[in-house]
Amino acid sequence: MSREKKVRHYMDYSLLFSVIFLLLFGLIMVYSASSYEASLKFDDSAFYLKNQARATALGFLVMLVIARIDYHFWRVTALPAYIFSLILVFLVLTPLGVTRNGARRWLDIGISVQPAEAAKVGVILLFAAYLCKYGKKLSSTGTGLFLCLAAAGIPAGMVLFITSNMSSAIIIFGIAAVMVFVSSPKTLPFILIALAAVGGAALIVYLVVHDIIPEGISFRMARIRAWLQPEAYASGTGYQTLQALYSIGAGGVFGKGLGQSTQKLGFVPEAQNDMIFSIICEELGLFGAVAIMFMFIILIWRFVIIARNAPDKYGAFLVTGVMAHIAIQVILNIAVVTNSIPNTGITLPFISYGGTSVLFLLFEIGLALSVSRSITV
Repeated sequence: MSREKKVRHYMDYSLLFSVIFLLLFGLIMVYSASSYEASLKFDDSAFYLKNQARATALGFLVMLVIARIDYHFWRVTALPAYIFSLILVFLVLTPLGVTRNGARRWLDIGISVQPAEAAKVGVILLFAAYLCKYGKKLSSTGTGLFLCLAAAGIPAGMVLFITSNMSSAIIIFGIAAVMVFVSSPKTLPFILIALAAVGGAALIVYLVVHDIIPEGISFRMARIRAWLQPEAYASGTGYQTLQALYSIGAGGVFGKGLGQSTQKLGFVPEAQNDMIFSIICEELGLFGAVAIMFMFIILIWRFVIIARNAPDKYGAFLVTGVMAHIAIQVILNIAVVTNSIPNTGITLPFISYGGTSVLFLLFEIGLALSVSRSITV
């Protein structure tokens, strides 16, 4: 009698362990970067650490639950989830909206929630479902591309104009662009769109530098000038960037040692948030910075492996969306901290302080793990 071949399902433990490492490292760095400020503001050096630890624990539980749910369940919830995320962004304009550090980007619904993070998940779910359903017709025709641009442009535009969060708007649009690119047999339209975007950005920089666009028309124009000449704006818009660069330079190759940063002592604003990578560089040096980037590369590589081996297109598109989100956000954060692009507030995934961010990121990891569990070996 011939033996039946057993079909085994597995969870991608390389992805899981990479995420756990980044989460634990993030908690260590949040405490290191925030303990001084927390002591001054709240008389508790572990204030930020405790908040982040609670959000991480909740997010980890959510991830494990989502990983156990058949990922096809989310296909029928794609459109409702997308619409719900738009409603959350709109609610920022209501009394539920909360303003912090001059920006109205949060909702107070018993807990503090940043709707932009929900919008990213909504776009991933919507595009995965509709690209899978309509396939090449949606991503390779002029009408299809227009519909894709509109579906991405609505949440991106709402996040930009309602919450003034340009970085999240760019990420939302970038997620959609990567997913559509992967699904399309044509590359020329995307090359032309990318060239047009780069050309448009270069034109704006040129107009700002030559005073054709007045600096005072928007705080973003001032940030472009500070990006080009941070020393000239050291007391204003260039202060945070300049202090982050000092922090990076002070770390050298191996850093000053964990907890030994001096720039976090009130010099780098929001050291535990957007600029935490600069504290990593100061305390752990170039070696630590490269090690963390290598961990993110491993994470992206695992996403690619899962997407390539997914049982169906829907699973592949889901994982592609998650990969695009994390990859774009990592690149933008490091580019901002190193002054490679103008300053725009964006967190480093799994490491920066922020409960909403880590919660939704772990939800997305749960989706990827769910797809990996459906791969047969």
